Amino acid sequence: MTAAVAPQPVQRIGFLERLHGPERPVLVFDGATGTSLQQMDLGPDDFGGAALEGCNENLVFTRPDAVQAVHRQFLEAGCDVIETDTFGATSLVLAEYDIADQTFALNKRAAELAREVAAAYSTPDKPRFVAGSMGPTTKLPTLGHIDFDTMKASFAEQAEGLLAGDVDLFIVETCQDVLQIKAALQGIEDAFAKTDQRRPLMVSVTMETTGTMLVGSDIAAVVAILEPFPIDVLGLNCATGPEQMKEHIRYLSEHSPFVVSCIPNAGLPENIGGVAHYRLTPLEMKMQLLHFVEDLGVQVIGGCCGTTPAHIAALTELAAELHPAARPVRTPQTQHARPLLQGEPAAASIYSTTPYHQDNSFLIIGERLNASGSKKVRELLAEEDWDGLVGVARGQVKENAHVLDVNVDYVGRDGERDMHELVSRLVTNVNLPLMLDSTEWQKMEAGLKVSGGKCILNSTNYEDGDERFFKVLELAKAYGAGVVVGTIDEEGMARTAERKFAIAQRAYRDAVEFGIPAHEIFYDPLALPISTGIEEDRLNGAATIEAIRRIRIDLPGVHVVLGVSNVSFGLSPAARIMLNSVFLHDCCEAGMDAAIISPAKILPLAKISPEHQQVCRDLIYDRRRFETNEPGAICSYDPLTVLTTLFEGLSAKEARASGPSLADLKVEERLKQHIIDGERIGLDASLNEALATYPPLQIINTFLLDGMKVVGELFGSGQMQLPFVLQSAETMKAAVAHLEPYMETAEGESSAKGKFLIATVKGDVHDIGKNLVDIILTNNGYEVVNLGIKQSCEAIIDAQQKHQADCIAMSGLLVKSTAFMKDNLEAFNQAGIAVPVILGGAALTPRFVNGDCRAAYRGQVIYGRDAFADLRFMDALMEAKAAGDWDDLQGFLGTIPEGLGIASPQSSAEDPAKADAAIEAAAISTPEATPSSELNDQSSNDQRSTAVAEESALEPPFWGSQVLTEQEIDLQEVFAYLDRNALFAGQWQLRKTQQQSREDYEAMLVEKAE
Repeated sequence: MTAAVAPQPVQRIGFLERLHGPERPVLVFDGATGTSLQQMDLGPDDFGGAALEGCNENLVFTRPDAVQAVHRQFLEAGCDVIETDTFGATSLVLAEYDIADQTFALNKRAAELAREVAAAYSTPDKPRFVAGSMGPTTKLPTLGHIDFDTMKASFAEQAEGLLAGDVDLFIVETCQDVLQIKAALQGIEDAFAKTDQRRPLMVSVTMETTGTMLVGSDIAAVVAILEPFPIDVLGLNCATGPEQMKEHIRYLSEHSPFVVSCIPNAGLPENIGGVAHYRLTPLEMKMQLLHFVEDLGVQVIGGCCGTTPAHIAALTELAAELHPAARPVRTPQTQHARPLLQGEPAAASIYSTTPYHQDNSFLIIGERLNASGSKKVRELLAEEDWDGLVGVARGQVKENAHVLDVNVDYVGRDGERDMHELVSRLVTNVNLPLMLDSTEWQKMEAGLKVSGGKCILNSTNYEDGDERFFKVLELAKAYGAGVVVGTIDEEGMARTAERKFAIAQRAYRDAVEFGIPAHEIFYDPLALPISTGIEEDRLNGAATIEAIRRIRIDLPGVHVVLGVSNVSFGLSPAARIMLNSVFLHDCCEAGMDAAIISPAKILPLAKISPEHQQVCRDLIYDRRRFETNEPGAICSYDPLTVLTTLFEGLSAKEARASGPSLADLKVEERLKQHIIDGERIGLDASLNEALATYPPLQIINTFLLDGMKVVGELFGSGQMQLPFVLQSAETMKAAVAHLEPYMETAEGESSAKGKFLIATVKGDVHDIGKNLVDIILTNNGYEVVNLGIKQSCEAIIDAQQKHQADCIAMSGLLVKSTAFMKDNLEAFNQAGIAVPVILGGAALTPRFVNGDCRAAYRGQVIYGRDAFADLRFMDALMEAKAAGDWDDLQGFLGTIPEGLGIASPQSSAEDPAKADAAIEAAAISTPEATPSSELNDQSSNDQRSTAVAEESALEPPFWGSQVLTEQEIDLQEVFAYLDRNALFAGQWQLRKTQQQSREDYEAMLVEKAE
């Protein structure tokens, strides 16, 4: 046993100085204080009497020798950091023993005891540090057990005592509620301000065996919520052993801007005779943490429940043997910088995150929970019908909002109380982040005090000068929130693009210097009405769009948000829908990436006629025409007048149904339009009408899927936003559900064309793209096994072994998902799986799929550009399998069918960039678009291909699908163009079996098909 080093004057080295030093050591915390004290067989007298028995914290007064003995045994084992005996030393916990008045003195004494022992063991080569331990208390503020201010004050008092006792850092540990963490951090900051000193901050959360914190927060939400705070180390402790922490630690390694720590239990506890036993040996713990340090860059390790000096000695050996993997970390010198990590800035509910950037869309901020703009909300507030208000919020979740705007500004009511009451209910009942909207900062703070998630504050400006502007920034910084900045200054609302941008520049400089990073700033360049007819209002729309463009170009990293509907204030509901929709589209084109809207009051551009679009744009950009150029000339064309006249007397519902009447269309076109419009009213009647003529599968494969193809094209070109795509998808599902009974009775139980297994990978909750694939493949005759979101590799393997799907698809939106996909492919190899795998999601690129992922898998890996690309691949796959032209390891045995977006292994290996280009081109082209014969003739030459002679394009007699009678087309002519394989094997399911020879198969076709 190592003897204690005699106390000697040693220059104190700071914890962060050591942590971020050039050698980047692995620092080891001590083990389980409680376990060690239990082994001393202490009795009631040791604690200060029977009433205090079990209060380990009071031992610093009654048995300081026992406390110091615990410290010594871990320092002897070689640890770098010992924790004070103050885990439960807040006044909230000590009050249960009736010693709350001893809070300051107890914490100070505990720190002094630890400091004394640490100083005795410190050397210049191995300094020892004291961490002030702050446990979670026994209250969960998110569940209303305690109010924020009381909890904050309790932590502040504890922190003051620990500072007085001279701790080196603080560790807020075993955290079970993110709102509790915020209260602790604010309390510590108050102690720093009061004592005029600062210490490093470490936060350690507890992830239960369920995979979340006790209140339900996943690890991604934890990172998003805590990223704005000035902490130095973030990690995990307690509840489980290192094995159960693996995926959480991996996520922290890839996404957290802080140093990562891991302080596990000695395995999962086992209840033996009413006593918790921990079975993980020191060597087993060392080997499990080795991977965390060497591969994931964990730099702080230690032991929690059940860990003994022997465990810490083993970890000390590990620390001496290994160097942590390099990873980007935010340091005190770069506190507001965002390291180059996977992931992106996000808002968060207490449960999960919502990235600010939405691929192929904008951040949709639901506007309906707003007392300033909604009569219904005002009525519910007046009645204090909190359940009704939560119902309004849930309705916006169903409308696919990403964030909820919450505004309770209502004259005559206590807005702070209303915000508290409403937000405290929303945080546990709605899985969306909140935008706290008020002109009064006190109301925003009332919401922040009950919201553990990461909110956005709406808003601040310079209307009252700097004071209010900086007060809201102060709230954003204290509670870790994003902030909306309106382009308003002391002179009022900015109307011109130049003034809007000038105010934005001023705010950018002030906010960044104050400590708000650019990625947490949302500019609102103000959508002022262009509908009043007042001359000075005419250019409001154009000025806002130009301001958006300039802000996004010249202020890097920021976001732009608008309350879109303000632009049409005063117009009829029908005209408002049209103008708002066109204005929204043009703002997005200019760079706006967030909007406060109600999706139900917006139309996709594709549903607005070109004529109506033109009138709206003429109004937005003030394209009035005058008889002469002289001042005061008569206006010969005023788009405001035209727009008002066009929609005079029309309701909002009628405006949404503008365009050709569905009733005027032939049933085939009508069904297609039902899907494009997402219109379910009248759908059943149209389907019943079609059933009188067509079999159900033909209705699905021809008319309904034609509509979905148009939806995909409109979405890809930006003419249709995501909420409307989902409406179309739901309409498609409803149509198929209506047809299913007829398929069973009319066509029997024909086997599916093939089986397709799809899942969103572990850690990813995004399922929109996955569900679209499900709908489209299901409606094309495939059996789809949809496993859902956050699926582990083991779950996917188990499902494949059970269902024996022809193809597996893995989906994910987040960057981290791509790493899981590659890992899963390697696990598939070990499980003996070789079926083709489609990888899809916004974070994927053809190069990554056809390079890294293809190399990791023995079977075929396909880049799934979109749902229709997946369908094309499945059709080609099943046709090839039926014809014996597919091998799981080799892929297509013949020529790779065109239009699938598949790069050959040779092209991928030789030039990934060319492979990317080839896939993208194939995915958007048709076979007819490529002169394949000329290209194939040149394929063996190392020269440029010769130019294809220009030929006049043939004009088809009509576009899209059209039903022709036998009198209008000669069926004998059509037969010559039929693809026998596609018809017999693909549509009629007459496939060659493994037992059949090619000759037998052809004979069977002649007998049964031809």
